[in-house]
Amino acid sequence: MRTKICGITNLEDALHAINAGADALGFVFYPDSPRYITPESAKDIIDKLPPFVEKVALFVHETPEVIRHICLETGCTLAQIHFEVTDDFYDALHFPALKVIRAQNQEDVIKYPNEYRLVDAYCDAFGGAGKRLNIEWFKGVDCSKIILAGGLDPQNVVSLQPYGFYGVDVSSGVEVSKGKKDPQKVSNFIQSARQ
Repeated sequence: MRTKICGITNLEDALHAINAGADALGFVFYPDSPRYITPESAKDIIDKLPPFVEKVALFVHETPEVIRHICLETGCTLAQIHFEVTDDFYDALHFPALKVIRAQNQEDVIKYPNEYRLVDAYCDAFGGAGKRLNIEWFKGVDCSKIILAGGLDPQNVVSLQPYGFYGVDVSSGVEVSKGKKDPQKVSNFIQSARQ
């Protein structure tokens, strides 16, 4: 499984995640998040990263114009749209984007079956708030285009192997405090996801 370490707020955490084998880093451009980073700070980090790393920009309630501008300004390579939008929104974006399904029931996990998408646990706050999805919902589902998020950590990520997820996304499960990663947990998470 590919791995994304989300909620990056500093260069040290970013470089450690990459050196540990992360495929992608997530930057949260949602001011109400405890992991919020300004576009300027994100650009400072991204400018110092090695090539071939996906830089994912997470947005809530922004316009296509603002999203595209921030992605281009910071050097992010993919926009993660963490709120409900129409197909017209994606057309207006003119930038690679990842749909997010905030799943409330089993039917939600099979939305957009032909597209790569991130499936997270629904909660009133945006982002999964470390809440875990019912893994039973994925039995018999083709998970090859699903990136699973929500309540993952180095211990439970191993149990996902039989489902064949494309990738996993973690934030709070590898932190020492909000916005600060625990290097050992990050390394263990990536190692466990790749077993």
